[in-house]
Amino acid sequence: MPRRQLDDASLQKALDARKAESLYRSRRVIDGPGGVELNINGREVIGFCSNDYLGLAGEPRIVEAMNDAAWQYGAGAGAAHLVNGHLSIHHELEERLADFVGYERALLFSTGYMANLGVAGALLQKGDAVYEDKLNHASLLDAGLSSNAKFSRYLHNDPASLEKKVSARPDGAAMIMTDGVFSMDGDFAPLPELAKVARKHKALLMVDDAHGLGAVGKHGRGSLEHFELDSDDVPVLVGTLGKAFGSFGAFVAGSAPMIETLIQHSRTYIYTTALPPAVAAASLTALGIIENEPERRSHLRALIRRFRAGGEAIGLNLMPSETAIQPIVVGSAEEALALSAKLYEKGLLVTAIRPPTVPAGTARLRVTLSAAHTEAQVDRLLGTLDEIL
Repeated sequence: MPRRQLDDASLQKALDARKAESLYRSRRVIDGPGGVELNINGREVIGFCSNDYLGLAGEPRIVEAMNDAAWQYGAGAGAAHLVNGHLSIHHELEERLADFVGYERALLFSTGYMANLGVAGALLQKGDAVYEDKLNHASLLDAGLSSNAKFSRYLHNDPASLEKKVSARPDGAAMIMTDGVFSMDGDFAPLPELAKVARKHKALLMVDDAHGLGAVGKHGRGSLEHFELDSDDVPVLVGTLGKAFGSFGAFVAGSAPMIETLIQHSRTYIYTTALPPAVAAASLTALGIIENEPERRSHLRALIRRFRAGGEAIGLNLMPSETAIQPIVVGSAEEALALSAKLYEKGLLVTAIRPPTVPAGTARLRVTLSAAHTEAQVDRLLGTLDEIL
């Protein structure tokens, strides 16, 4: 068998094969700010595929806060947090975030990916075990796989499958890692049941609430608020600031000993430059809006109900999601790409999600709704889907 090569010819051959399988990914260049109304190569389209769930990415108050902080603190932090890059604006954001989610402390990370890697790397060691939902986000899976712990996946949203695995674990520590809201299906993890399994078997439960925080719950506190859980039920919470917050970055919330352990041992925290201070200021302003403007979440919930009712009326194959993520299962990657292209021709941007992001045979149009959408825009999407299907 010939040895695999990494020369240009071999790489191009693999790329061509990917295109032939309808799995090739391409970037679109957006001219101007992101949001709901987009300009792509001079063409005006309405986007239904961003994670800007509350429409805050282009909010003028957040932009103004970022500009003001850039003049005050400069463009970059200048160093890692543990050198001289931990500025007062970072510290204020950490304290406000901890108070918002109801945890003792919070720690900023540059991205949610780095937060997940940092938690697993700092807490797990050889002889331990980590258990993950089969549909977890890639960052959670990579975090578990890159740790020295024994890695195991349980059936999606199946606490019994989890308990069977945890009960047979080795003598070391155990961690359970799950999304709060699953990014491709839009469904909630059964957090109360997972918390019971964790408590019974003395395992540490960690929830990545990237797609719940800000957009879910009466006060925007995410999946834990949705299920009326707290830090005793979920000792480690990861939240991202680049989705409902409309900014960038992430944080881990936990007890004081937990956060201090991450500061001392998390490589993705120790060995990277701190977030730009202007980004931290933007997140602080976004947090104030999330706390004080619940009407954004109310409008988003109304749009979700409207889309689901209209989708069911025209026979869309919707998945059972109560969140802003509303996937339409198509089946093949080729068909999903074709439908996405037809929508784009009609001025609507909805991305096709294909393997390996989702299992083979479940390629889909991943519709995501935002508080920035109007009812008329949702109706236009539904009408166009009815027309092309």
